[in-house]
Amino acid sequence: MFNLRVQQAADVLLRGGIVAYPTEAVYGLGCMPLDVATVRRLLRIKNRPMDKGLILIAAELEQLEDMVCLPGPPLDEPIRASWPGPVTWLLPAQHWVPFWLTGGRDTLAVRVTAHPMARQLCLRCGSALISTSANRAGRPPLRTPLAVRRQLGMDIDHVLAGPLGGYERPSEIRDALTGQVIRAS
Repeated sequence: MFNLRVQQAADVLLRGGIVAYPTEAVYGLGCMPLDVATVRRLLRIKNRPMDKGLILIAAELEQLEDMVCLPGPPLDEPIRASWPGPVTWLLPAQHWVPFWLTGGRDTLAVRVTAHPMARQLCLRCGSALISTSANRAGRPPLRTPLAVRRQLGMDIDHVLAGPLGGYERPSEIRDALTGQVIRAS
């Protein structure tokens, strides 16, 4: 049943849809990162400006390698040690990564997730996915499928119901080159 539900959500994403899915701490909204029309739709749903940038999650580092430049040792050691897990890192973006992902910065926020459903979703799509909290801007992140359906149900294409990963707060965000904590967990 788990695999069938994840495959249904992946099919929606691959057709250009927006899916809500469980992550480590909250429900996320996702879509394919290079589908600009769907990304714009997602940002309109959230009422989020494009210049804020977005987080990408992946099932494995290989799904991110063509989009970011991983620093070499010793700077990459804390990154590798934290993945898979609930730490998002700002890494230098490849020159071709679009504005809607970076918000116009030279970095991209990425995470290799440890959440089993989110990982499977990335694997089934064969891609990293956008992962922004499932809520409208200025409202608290949503933590249940029912809350997602109530607030966003008519605007999104699918809700992949499942348990959260057991964390109380959204992922910590760190700058990979400086080690600075941008958002604490």
